[in-house]
Amino acid sequence: MRVSEQWLREWCDPALDAAGIGERLTMAGIEVGAIESVAEVLEHVVVARIFDTRPHPDAERLRLCTVEAGPGDAPLNIVCGAPNARPGIIVPLAKVGARLPGGVRIKSSKIRGEASEGMLCSARELGLGDGEAGLLELPTDAPVGTALRDYLQLDDRIIEVELTPNRGDCLSVAGLARELAAITQTPLTPRPLPEVPVRSQRQVGVRLEAPSACPRYACRVVEQIDPTAPTPLWLQERLRRAGLRSLGPVVDITNYVLLELGQPLHAFDLDRVDGDIVVRQARAGEPLRLLNGQDLAATPELLLIADQSRALAAAGIMGGADSAVGDSTRNVLLESAFFTPPAIAGRARAANLQTDASQRFERGVDPTLQRRALERATQLLIDLCGGQAGPVVEACASEHLPRNLPIRLRLARIGRVLGVDIANAEVEAILQRLHIQLSADGSGVWQALPPSWRFDLACEEDLIEEVARIHGYERLPTAHPLPKANFPAAADDHVSRERLALTLVGRGYQEAITYSFVDRRLQALIEPQLEPLALANPLSAELSVMRTSLWPGLLQAYAHNSNRQVPRVRLFETGLRFIGKGDELQQDPVLAGLIAGPATPEQWSTAARDVDFFDIKGDVEALLAVTGCADQFSFEAAEHPALHPGQCARLQRNGQSVGWLGRLHPGLESELKIDSALVFEIALAALTNGRVASHCEVSRFPTVRRDIAVVIPQHIAASAILATARQACEGSALQELLLFDVYQGQGVPQGHKSIALGLTLSATERTLTDAEVDQLMARLLRALADTHQAQLRG
Repeated sequence: MRVSEQWLREWCDPALDAAGIGERLTMAGIEVGAIESVAEVLEHVVVARIFDTRPHPDAERLRLCTVEAGPGDAPLNIVCGAPNARPGIIVPLAKVGARLPGGVRIKSSKIRGEASEGMLCSARELGLGDGEAGLLELPTDAPVGTALRDYLQLDDRIIEVELTPNRGDCLSVAGLARELAAITQTPLTPRPLPEVPVRSQRQVGVRLEAPSACPRYACRVVEQIDPTAPTPLWLQERLRRAGLRSLGPVVDITNYVLLELGQPLHAFDLDRVDGDIVVRQARAGEPLRLLNGQDLAATPELLLIADQSRALAAAGIMGGADSAVGDSTRNVLLESAFFTPPAIAGRARAANLQTDASQRFERGVDPTLQRRALERATQLLIDLCGGQAGPVVEACASEHLPRNLPIRLRLARIGRVLGVDIANAEVEAILQRLHIQLSADGSGVWQALPPSWRFDLACEEDLIEEVARIHGYERLPTAHPLPKANFPAAADDHVSRERLALTLVGRGYQEAITYSFVDRRLQALIEPQLEPLALANPLSAELSVMRTSLWPGLLQAYAHNSNRQVPRVRLFETGLRFIGKGDELQQDPVLAGLIAGPATPEQWSTAARDVDFFDIKGDVEALLAVTGCADQFSFEAAEHPALHPGQCARLQRNGQSVGWLGRLHPGLESELKIDSALVFEIALAALTNGRVASHCEVSRFPTVRRDIAVVIPQHIAASAILATARQACEGSALQELLLFDVYQGQGVPQGHKSIALGLTLSATERTLTDAEVDQLMARLLRALADTHQAQLRG
């Protein structure tokens, strides 16, 4: 929020310069981001009157102006091309020698043969805003010859305040002045707000059909205003310094009161309102064209201001075009309402809007301010545009108005939290300066009632924070925390996430961190059978649901890298996936990875090839080996909607499904416009629950290696053969079992395959005999034949 220093000092004028005000506000938690001058230095720019004009003899668009630059000064001849240059108007004049924004120097010159002794200026040329085309017209009573800087009070600074969302009460001059007065112990001098006399009996009724969303609505008719009345320059300047442009007197007045008091107002053209005002929820699809020309398709969650026939405005956000005031408006209906923050929060963002009104209503507006703001706007409107005010019509559902409850505050608690003893009297003085009502019991305990505009004070710690920041954070003692080292011992069989991550890093992976919320369309492509949890207030349409898998984020990261010519990608991520809704929502930690591109970096010693299913399976097996329980895991051919039907496996541990791996489905690759990629995702709990390492004596005796090849039906998985072989050799001297060859072709019957196994045998107490080894091999072959119809290959 941008605040004029001069305007702020009308309410609270501490003995500090602008920098001092900024420092004190910042140290009290109201951060000042910048302090800047309202205009560049304007040298030799004065208020002047155009005395006479005549056409330029050699230029159709130029005029020769005779200009009065000050009492006693000789008239100046100025060549001017502004369309509004005419006799009698008061305008800024840059004299010869003047310096304008952008380093422009004014010199005597000849324009198309005619002498020009200065320049008549527009607002844009003076750095006072864009302005309309033409000269900046000043009020007719502006004293000719006065320096423009003095007349417009340009020795002013803009204080830019960056407020946190909980301090919506400071989004106004009045609110910021209240805060400054409390911090600096300077008197607060608010403007009196007398009631405007009622001179018209015309009024509009109000009906609250959504009292929980709008518990108070006040309005007033002002008849017979002058639609041609201009907005005075002082008001335009205050709006400009706050970052707003002038849009006509009625709208300017509502914006001015918003900036001054913090209460958003709206003005309807009364002649376009059909009957009474109704505050209600929108009907699905109900049309409403906003002031900015946007057509809003209303939803039942949107609160509307309507009349008897149609919607007039999106409550707390923006008015409608059909009832907007214009150049011909003679009768105005002023609105001043209190909308509860939950009724407005997120509605503007959902419509891709962010307005000054919604910003304030979302944070909370003082629920007692509406009538005072309406009186202030009415008085300004009558002062500037004339007219006759009708009675204030107010509808109130008091049971739905917010009420601050007393908060118990203990002096001893303040000392324990802040680490410093603050005197009883100082605590009371600080809280009273913040307009917090206190009642004490004499034992260092208060009952504190926050003011109506402080929505952020709800508990004892909130009040202690108020005491701390007004007392001064810089005055609190500095002490380093002395934490007690308490590092609980990890279970011996626990495998840390860091160890798993380092395993993948050692295999060339890089860790990624992606959003937990993803695009609904992408999520549906990956797991169409799961309905994701939708966000009530998403950042964007591309981040609208919670992920049920980590793959969407990794795929988007891969696409980002691929689009930037990164050929080889290795990514992994640990995080939560969200399955279900409401009380049934499961938040499961998982480890996921993605590989794509060449299997190895470009080099001379290895032929280039792209990664395949066995590369990612090898990475997963490396993770399983870390647990020490690799024998408990198995891979099973299965189908997943996001994976290639022929290159997909389910990972199981002791028969329970714990993850998936495989190549991305070609249809999904085509949809995402990415090259082939392989992915895996494993429940983290299955990888962190490991086995305690045990000591095994190294045999001093020779090892025996035996290899066998068996022919089995093609549909039997190699993992089943290995499991049967281990079971057959259980309790024997088997040290290692490996599969080292799979063959189909000549010499192997159709529909069968040959699998070659290697067995390493060794005993720790003696050398194995040939008879013992032969007996073990016979037992193994018998088990394979009985279980899998395996035949020894000749």
